[in-house]
Amino acid sequence: MTSLTVLDLWAVAPEIVVATLACLVLVIDLYIRSARPCALAYPLTIGTLIVGAVISLAGLYDAPQLALNGLVVRDGVGDVLKTGTCLGAAAVLFYARDYAQERGLWRGEYLVLALFGVVGMMTMIGAAHLLTLYVGIELLALCLYGMIAMQRDSVRAAEAAMKYFILGALASGVLLYGMSLLYGLTGSLSLAAMSQASATLSSESLPLMLAIVMVVAGLLFKLGAVPFHMWVPDVYDGSATSTTLYLSAVPKLAAFAILLRLLFSGLGGWIDVWQDMLAVAAVLSIGLGNVVAIAQTSIKRMLAYSTISNMGFLLLGFFAGTAAGYSAAMAYAVIYMVSTLAVFGIILALTRSGFESDLLDDFRGLNERNPWLAFLMLTVMFSLAGIPPTAGFFAKLMVLQAALGAGFIEVVVVAAILAVVGAFYYLRVVKLMYFDPPEAGTLKIAAQGYRRATIWVLTVNTILLIAITPWIGEMIDFIASSLVHLNLS
Repeated sequence: MTSLTVLDLWAVAPEIVVATLACLVLVIDLYIRSARPCALAYPLTIGTLIVGAVISLAGLYDAPQLALNGLVVRDGVGDVLKTGTCLGAAAVLFYARDYAQERGLWRGEYLVLALFGVVGMMTMIGAAHLLTLYVGIELLALCLYGMIAMQRDSVRAAEAAMKYFILGALASGVLLYGMSLLYGLTGSLSLAAMSQASATLSSESLPLMLAIVMVVAGLLFKLGAVPFHMWVPDVYDGSATSTTLYLSAVPKLAAFAILLRLLFSGLGGWIDVWQDMLAVAAVLSIGLGNVVAIAQTSIKRMLAYSTISNMGFLLLGFFAGTAAGYSAAMAYAVIYMVSTLAVFGIILALTRSGFESDLLDDFRGLNERNPWLAFLMLTVMFSLAGIPPTAGFFAKLMVLQAALGAGFIEVVVVAAILAVVGAFYYLRVVKLMYFDPPEAGTLKIAAQGYRRATIWVLTVNTILLIAITPWIGEMIDFIASSLVHLNLS
């Protein structure tokens, strides 16, 4: 055990700043009251997230560094993911403000839970130790439980929170037991020490196989991948739309990070044990998500199954076991977060007091009611469906190429066919907006004035899905160089 240094503090500076300012927001909201809810807490929260993003970017090109006696690591990949997490959370709160105010959710507690959830995600992203990883997972989970259950008058929200809590606790227990077995087998909680133990510990060891199976099962639950997906549709549909946006978009970068840190940094030497598990989970997730989504009438449940399918595509890059696969998976996670922010932002823009806009039929004739929002929704649906020239197309193409380069030809063929099937329910939304007449009564509701700033941010968010495509190659090259520095390739 060594004393703390300036480098140690710099390595965790984003987490320290966000956690400290989150406590400050909590105290300020407690003692300073105003006529408008969160009049001071809201700008402080947005400022906190922006400061966290700036501090994360400040160390982007620094050499990878282990800190706090090997508990955390700061590297280029982690800095990008932390920055994306902070900016994504800021966008979520910006989109959700009006919705949450109208439903009595816009309180200081909601903002503080969102901030501490970000701290949990940043802890997961920078984890170099099983203890750090688990603390980050549980901190995020506790914040999500509170945010989902905060809508006290809603029976569906209470049911969603209870279901997520029970299943989440079960998954955490399985994950923790798997980690304890790994500790018993390797003698260390450090991911680097585990990686070194692969030279002496055979992958045919039954206890080791059991440990890895339990760890992978816990991770697949956190991802919402088949066969541990049962909580996703009910939680997405039962939660307030603002909370669903936070749950669906921001944690995906942290989910990528825990797969990267745990499976590849720690258990990369035993890839033959978990590779086939991820391949099966990926194919099943893509298949079930795309097929079941077709039968949905609620856009939130449809997007829940879309999430399951997209997590399958994310896993396609991981089980390839190559630097190209990891890079493609990270790019996919970033692009998916941007797409999810945009689609739920549009849903929130259409939502009014007493009108949720959570059914597919609510989008009938949207082009007649608001052509610009219809165009933005069209762009997002094309990106999620993987239609060029959107970023979603290139994201899917890259993960399929990575899996193909690793020799998984059958998996790639099945995934490509299922992706075509999945395009149906995305294009159905486009058909409803442009080719169906609006339902009676919705024209007046949707024609009300929107906050100009929200529309501008939504526009930038959505256009980014097209504008980013020329730089995807540079993004992949940067990620690959970071992986090389981590000795993961």
